[in-house]
Amino acid sequence: MKCLVIVILSLLAGGVQSRPGAHSGSGLLVERHDFDNVRKDSSCGYQSCPVARKDMLNLHLVPHTHDDVGWLKTVDQYYYGSKTSIQRAGVQYILDSVIEALLHNPERKFIYVESAFFFKWWNEQTAELQEAVKELVQQGRLEFINGAWSMNDEAAAHYQSLIDQYTWGLGLLNDTFGECGRPRAGWQIDPFGHSREQASLLAQMGYDGLFFARLDYADRAKREANKDTELIWKSSENLKDSELFTTILYTLYQAPPGFCFDVLCSDEPFVDGPNSAENNVDQRIDAFLEWVNGMAQKYRSNNLILTMGGDFTYQDAGMYFKNLDKLIKYTNARQQQGLKVNAFYSTPTCYLKALHEADLSWPTKSDDFFPYASDPHTYWTGYYTSRPTSKRFERVGNHLLQVCKQLTALSPATRSSYFQNRLTVLRDAIGVMQHHDAITGTEKQHVADDYARMLHTAFEACGENTNEALKDMTKTTTDMKFESCHLLNISQCAVSETKETFVVTLYNPMGHSTYQYARLPVNGNNYVVRNSQGDVLTTQMIPLPDTVFNLKSRDSIANQELVFLADEIPPMGFTSFFVTEAYDSVSRKDTEPLPKQQVTTIGNKYLSLYFNYNGFLNMVNINGESHWLQQNFLYYEGALGNNQVAENRSSGAYIFRPNGTEKHVTSSIKLQVYKGDHVQEVHQIFNDWISQVIRVYEDEQHVEFEWMVGPIPIEDDIGKEIVTRYQSDIKSNGVFWTDANGREMIKRVRNHRDTWNLELAEPVSGNYFPVTAKIALEDKNQRMAVLNDRAQGGTSMQDGVLELMVHRRLLKDDAFGVGEALNETAYGSGLIARGKHYLMLGPPASQKAKERFLQNQVLTPAWMFLSDATDLSFRDWQSSTKTAFSALPSSLPMNVNLLTFEPWKQPFTFLIRFEHLLEQTEDPLYSAPVTINLKDVFSKFNIYSVRETTLGGNQWKEDKSRLHFSSGPVPLTHESVPFSSTKPSDVYQVTLGPMEIRTFVMEMSLNN
Repeated sequence: MKCLVIVILSLLAGGVQSRPGAHSGSGLLVERHDFDNVRKDSSCGYQSCPVARKDMLNLHLVPHTHDDVGWLKTVDQYYYGSKTSIQRAGVQYILDSVIEALLHNPERKFIYVESAFFFKWWNEQTAELQEAVKELVQQGRLEFINGAWSMNDEAAAHYQSLIDQYTWGLGLLNDTFGECGRPRAGWQIDPFGHSREQASLLAQMGYDGLFFARLDYADRAKREANKDTELIWKSSENLKDSELFTTILYTLYQAPPGFCFDVLCSDEPFVDGPNSAENNVDQRIDAFLEWVNGMAQKYRSNNLILTMGGDFTYQDAGMYFKNLDKLIKYTNARQQQGLKVNAFYSTPTCYLKALHEADLSWPTKSDDFFPYASDPHTYWTGYYTSRPTSKRFERVGNHLLQVCKQLTALSPATRSSYFQNRLTVLRDAIGVMQHHDAITGTEKQHVADDYARMLHTAFEACGENTNEALKDMTKTTTDMKFESCHLLNISQCAVSETKETFVVTLYNPMGHSTYQYARLPVNGNNYVVRNSQGDVLTTQMIPLPDTVFNLKSRDSIANQELVFLADEIPPMGFTSFFVTEAYDSVSRKDTEPLPKQQVTTIGNKYLSLYFNYNGFLNMVNINGESHWLQQNFLYYEGALGNNQVAENRSSGAYIFRPNGTEKHVTSSIKLQVYKGDHVQEVHQIFNDWISQVIRVYEDEQHVEFEWMVGPIPIEDDIGKEIVTRYQSDIKSNGVFWTDANGREMIKRVRNHRDTWNLELAEPVSGNYFPVTAKIALEDKNQRMAVLNDRAQGGTSMQDGVLELMVHRRLLKDDAFGVGEALNETAYGSGLIARGKHYLMLGPPASQKAKERFLQNQVLTPAWMFLSDATDLSFRDWQSSTKTAFSALPSSLPMNVNLLTFEPWKQPFTFLIRFEHLLEQTEDPLYSAPVTINLKDVFSKFNIYSVRETTLGGNQWKEDKSRLHFSSGPVPLTHESVPFSSTKPSDVYQVTLGPMEIRTFVMEMSLNN
């Protein structure tokens, strides 16, 4: 015991200093429409923190529960505690029990994370209990951490969805609890790797720090040896004030071994009866202090954070807290014997305050924490692709959410609480889908089915809003309905294939006018398409690929697609087209299948693609220069093991572990070629379960690859992981780039990590990284980038080669809790996935801006609504309907994106975000800062007020202040440093630097 005290005292002799004057925060929103109505007598946040002892090792005991918003059970099964045979977990009982335990003892603290669960519980409580909870929050004894709707994944989630789900959760916390409801720390304790963009978003939202648990086993070992387990994360190469203090938790997020006192645990409780033969206080405290001493050797300060909780703990909070009370009591009693250890209830916020006052210098990091490996053979890179159709469903849901928010905000017909609630259904669903066991595809199958049910219900709910809004905005005098076709991915749409006359309305949620090649499944052979002025548009008919036409899942009579160019779709607005099946001869060029030649070519004035006699793409000509370009599908066989030791790890929902080298699927491809006025395309059949369409549209500078994979065969009892490869002659020298959640690009170097010497036992999976939206490589002459329509895993295993995993089907669980193999089925066989890649090639100096603009266009295209117009002539429709609308007078600059436009708290109040699309080094012109004038942008509105907020929309920007930590020998200022605020005189002038997002609450009304 004596040597233990000496080691702890030696830790404390390192010159740790404490500074007074902790930052307390200010100016939070009680309600989103009334940001200044703030309670002033609260003692939450930093004001509620216990005082750390400068001369002692301070143990911050943080009671918490980690409540997955779906994983082994559905959201409702977890909340209500049903299906106990799967898992004993009931969130409603946790919250009931915790509140009771906190009210019992004023010294206790607790943190809560998942807003989705909390507000489900909150809405069931009595007014009296709600007041008691508010008081606990005001006292800082119940503290909200993270605050988003769910604890999101950081690999597969898109930044727009992340911002939305934080905004939704933070807004409800603000409305309910005011200043004391604003989280100050990120708590990403369970995601499987960590994104630099996640840290950047938190910094932009005003968070002071981030806590997480999972990082590569080798990275952790080195950091613990060097006491680099806490650091300053430089989260952006483009944004100021983007540094975020980050703590890597010691025991993931569990209690110290032997000190979990939950009903789910079997650790010994404290027996402190003075005359009891079972009295174990001395032994338990000795064991606790020995463990703490080991932890202390891995951290720099005299403060340690101990996570006292775990998955769905505190269902009997009194049991846990009673033992924690004793742990604190008997640890501190040793101070009378000279022990320099001080234990107390704390929170992540209070821990940050203590470190801030310690005035130490911290190491820095500027890359990310991907990929995550828990041992040499276990790389968590499979989930980047797992459940590809679910990942696509979420991405489409995010797209619909933006459209639904805009239309609900713009139309007076959807201002009632009924329609606001319908919008909430989709907000909730998309927020849940960001969870680290939802978008990741790492949940049980019945939970994945429930997520799909939830999204479908939300689509239908928002469909009511979009229909009602468009009926109002088009001022139609008919009973026309505006319907979405959610099965266009398999070329199925009831309106277009069963109605002889119908209207296509394209709503553009972007701040730029756009164009789109509309593709509609039809049953007829000849159609006339007119725009609102009556001009007849050129059309093209293309047969459906045989593999699509024969899908078991299709309930459709369509056998071909009608293609036309919908041009000049106005910004934040719509335009409509009148389509009629024609039986008389109309002057147009039918698309005819061309006979297969030894060399097949398709293209336009910008590029040409060449296919060899075996049907493979093998060359591209761009602006007169020819380059080698190949594309093919291959597969890895998934390792099958018993998971008892690392060397026997199986590929599964989380883990990608190929069992040997990749295999080609075929040596010869069946081809059909179609050429017409709008598009030239090659239909390829690789084998019975892989097919593809390669398209080049007129006047486009990219190539579209629409792949279809499945059912992946398993008759040989071997799981398979399917990849597509794009091979070029680019000399990339082992370097490639992947995006971080759709925003800033991260440099990757094959077989390398920036922060430790990498030794790879798994060379393929260890080089896989998350690709949310784009992967690229280049040399001084040429650049190749591939954009994807959903998150996927990707790599560059050879110079000039980009690889993306598109689908996976496995026969063994990887033993990380799911308990099921990733073996998705549908319609009696393996799941079929269909998706798109967009390939761009060109000189590096000019390509990056084009990629950004294309990425924005393909991820948020105009949303297509169809209306039955059987009883209308073109003249009747034209005279009875407003056929075009735009909320903006003109397009925004090309490098500015309208990221958010949504209804806010009160009528005529909107939350609006603008973002700069480019990084600072991507283009000499478009990377420059750009200024817009809000009066000009919204000249069609009467503007009553404008005020800027933080990224999360829950604090005025001028009130934003963050703790700053030192990363060098000369300490930076540790006082709270406010962001510069917009002066009242230039409130309408908005300047955006590269990658900057600015958020505003604007009160205004649209002129009629």
